[in-house]
Amino acid sequence: MTKTRVPAVEGMFTMDEEPHLIGGKVPGRETYFFPKHLAGGDPAAVGAELEEVLLSRRGRVWSYTSSDYPPPPPFVPATDPYEPITIAAVELEKEQMVVLGQCVAGVGPADLSIGDEVELVVEPLHEDDDHEYMVWKWRPVAANDGEDG
Repeated sequence: MTKTRVPAVEGMFTMDEEPHLIGGKVPGRETYFFPKHLAGGDPAAVGAELEEVLLSRRGRVWSYTSSDYPPPPPFVPATDPYEPITIAAVELEKEQMVVLGQCVAGVGPADLSIGDEVELVVEPLHEDDDHEYMVWKWRPVAANDGEDG
C-alpha cells in the first residue's frame, strides 16, 4: 500500500518537486518572515495584511551544529536510541534571512563549512500505517551544479 505524504506541520512548506518554505512579507517592504505568523516582531507588520510568499530554495550555511538530544515535537527520532542529527542555519539567497533546518541523512558537521550552498528538499520525518510525515531539510549543492533554485 502506498502511503500518503503529508506535511508534519501544515502551512510551512510546499510539497511539490521543487519545494519552498512558505513565508510572509509586509506589502511594499522587503521584510520577510518565516514562519509567516512570526511577523509580530516587526512594528511595521502589526495589523498589516501579510502577503504569502514562497521563499528562496537555496541559501548559504550561516552556522551549523549537531543536535545531541532529540528536538521537541513534531520531531520524531528516526532511531531508538536517538542518534544525533545535523542542524544548519541557512541564509536564504533573496531574503537574506536565516532559517534553521535539519540536514539530510549522511551530512554531518564535518561535511559542512560556513558559506556552503545548500538547497531545500522535503523528506520523511516519520510514518504511521497510512502516512509519511514530511519535513524540509537542507542538502548541500554539488560544486558542479549550476542550476538556479
